[in-house]
Amino acid sequence: MEVRVLRYFLTVAREGSITAAADFLHLTQPTLSRQLKDLEQALGKKLFIRSSHNIILTDEGMLLRKRAEEIVDMVDKLEAEFRYMEETVSGDVYIGGGETDAMKQIARVVKDLQLCYPNIRYHLYSGNEDDVTERLNKGLLDFGILIQPADVSKYNYIDFPAKDVWGVVMRKDSSLACKDVIHPADLINVPLICSRQALKQTFSKNEFAHWFGDDFDKLNVVATYNLAYNAAIMVEEGIGYAITLDKIVNTSSDSNLCFRPLEPRLESGLNMVWKKHQVFSAAAKTFLKQIQDILGQLPGIKLS
Repeated sequence: MEVRVLRYFLTVAREGSITAAADFLHLTQPTLSRQLKDLEQALGKKLFIRSSHNIILTDEGMLLRKRAEEIVDMVDKLEAEFRYMEETVSGDVYIGGGETDAMKQIARVVKDLQLCYPNIRYHLYSGNEDDVTERLNKGLLDFGILIQPADVSKYNYIDFPAKDVWGVVMRKDSSLACKDVIHPADLINVPLICSRQALKQTFSKNEFAHWFGDDFDKLNVVATYNLAYNAAIMVEEGIGYAITLDKIVNTSSDSNLCFRPLEPRLESGLNMVWKKHQVFSAAAKTFLKQIQDILGQLPGIKLS
């Protein structure tokens, strides 16, 4: 199976038709059709359902699309690393992380590096712990920013000095908006929108279960989310109250939403992780050194 053919397959899947994909790839339709048939024969699976106007991916085609995207991304990353190996420090740094105010620290490091290394490019990927570590383990990311508690035993890591504060995002006209802080009892009879990662941590780490105490089983979770931006939209529509971190949802004076911290106060630390025995590109190595130089000067920072 050639990477070139996988690129053809992904183009067809994206364009939705052989004709459009052939035009994009500057190939004849018979040539492209033959390449796809050879791919199906090599895999022993039907990848497309063809009609007169478009094509639809089969279940096997959907699986191949996901894996092909990962393979092509990896090849592109590898080629870029070799291309920049002999040049002035340049290339790509791939960083994944959840929605957290700690990304401001990453942004400051990037800004400092731009002055000396303007040819380094940065690619950010947003996702929860499972999303980020999966891509990190596959080599699609150089670094991951994980919200504690997270399993960092398989990685080298740095503890960030900042901590994120948990609380509730709600409409300013809601009944709880008049409170300065939110106690566990306040959340018993209201519809809640929770992050899937937070719920997972509840069962594996007991952080949230400990905070809610005996009331945890009484919670009315009506929806879960992966990105807080989408949770905020549901809150604005009056679907419920979102349990989330501070400073990642717009709660400014021109917003319809507000944030109230949990009481007792609940905070989460942050780790920047990377694979043990990782061979970094020059760009990624430069980025890591800058992070270590900055955070290593602060008290209480672990460089593992």
